[in-house]
Amino acid sequence: MDISEKERRAAIVAFDYDGIVPTIEAFYILSILYSAKRCLDAFDRYDALDKKEENAEELVCIVQEAVGHAAALSRYFWPSPKDKKNQPTLKHLTNKRGEKLRKAFQIDKDSPLFNRALRNAWEHFDERLDEYFLENDAGYFFPSCLLNTHALADDPTGHVFKLLDINEECLVLMGKKFFFAPIRTDVLRVKHKAKDFDSNGSRLSFNEGRL
Repeated sequence: MDISEKERRAAIVAFDYDGIVPTIEAFYILSILYSAKRCLDAFDRYDALDKKEENAEELVCIVQEAVGHAAALSRYFWPSPKDKKNQPTLKHLTNKRGEKLRKAFQIDKDSPLFNRALRNAWEHFDERLDEYFLENDAGYFFPSCLLNTHALADDPTGHVFKLLDINEECLVLMGKKFFFAPIRTDVLRVKHKAKDFDSNGSRLSFNEGRL
């Protein structure tokens, strides 16, 4: 399909249907439900694992997996601002889709899922790793997974790659902190909304009020 035809179709969906044609709402609902379930399943595995130093790597990996699924979930509501200069209508469609889903799921910028750093940490991870070492070329580096207080990441001479603060429920990744308890709570809310939509004809609903 050439760009002009894709733009024509995008215009219909964006302007006539606010970004999502009703007959395909189920695909978005089920995709959101999938990401939410994967996120919460990972957190359940984290709960079941002994919080011991010898499990540090596995604990960090599980939480990183959970937060990664949360980041994927976030993109449904706040699409990545990709460069679509030659397809402006498609970009508008993507933005309208995000707006429609935010309205249906009653989610706004107060949500921890809105955190741009949450998404950036998992997008182009290899490039961010390159930049991390360009910006931090001196001090103490900790390449292994750590179980410790997230305050270690505040030391300007200490560069923490991956750290998990069990007491404060905080994951530190390349010096960035992600307090995952609020993330987990909001993902659970989104999951409940998606299940409700799926149980009611796989259609989005726009009733007022948060769960």
